[in-house]
Amino acid sequence: MNNNSNIKWAFWGSSRFSVISLEELKSLGLRPELIITTPDQPTGRGLKLTPTPVKIWAETNQIQCLTPDKLDSDFTLKLSAFKLPLFLVASYGKIIPKLILDLPQKGTLNIHPSLLPKYRGSSPLQTQILNDEKEVGVTIILLDEKMDHGPIVAQNNIDLPLCPIKFDELEEVMAKAGAKLFAEKLDLFLEGKITPQEQDHTQATFTKKVEKADGLIDIINGDPYKNLLKIQAYSTWPQVYFFVEKGTQKIRIIVKEAKYANGKLEIIKVLPEGKKEMKYEDFLRGLK
Repeated sequence: MNNNSNIKWAFWGSSRFSVISLEELKSLGLRPELIITTPDQPTGRGLKLTPTPVKIWAETNQIQCLTPDKLDSDFTLKLSAFKLPLFLVASYGKIIPKLILDLPQKGTLNIHPSLLPKYRGSSPLQTQILNDEKEVGVTIILLDEKMDHGPIVAQNNIDLPLCPIKFDELEEVMAKAGAKLFAEKLDLFLEGKITPQEQDHTQATFTKKVEKADGLIDIINGDPYKNLLKIQAYSTWPQVYFFVEKGTQKIRIIVKEAKYANGKLEIIKVLPEGKKEMKYEDFLRGLK
């Protein structure tokens, strides 16, 4: 890195992935001038309005934070007044209109946690775990108005420490790697020494939005290794679960920890509905 820490830029993000990226960038001497995140959302049983992890990070680091309800012409006008030459997006959670993407003179870059054009869409991390993907990496693209479609600025393969990895572990690895790649290539990009390369759109694969129902597994007849992949992929949300019948009761059991050995899925820890986390063997003992 040469002088890229002098560039003024805005960061767009909302999730834990975004915060890990911000922390890594901060450690590399790169702090955004402005942060844009999604509005506070009602969460929990009391539906208390809760800020995104990114808004909390912005306040802690004393960086101005905007939380627009709509990315409309009024917000575009407000944003244009900052006259920032570069935007960086990392897991913002909404499609950003072309009018806003084109605001900064140098464009809008995006950290994407897969080797594009593979795994476009809303669940690249989960899908790579589900597919037991061995060739993983991060991509920096110049955003256009289509989903993960823009030209590639930089790309790096990543060696994973272990497979299959849990979602939150993969999220951390990818977010840090993406932030590092952005920092490494920023000067070259700003100096016009990188020509973004069009993706091979014929090779694109698309991921779907994860639903709560996706967490259901069949521990009797389901494929044991595929069940483990699901447990790892959905370890943060929606979490993997199955049902056990006790008398007339149907109890929902969340799998908290499992391993695959000798062709079998070995469930280690569970969270039965209405109870505390426990060893699976203790739960089974209590069923008798």
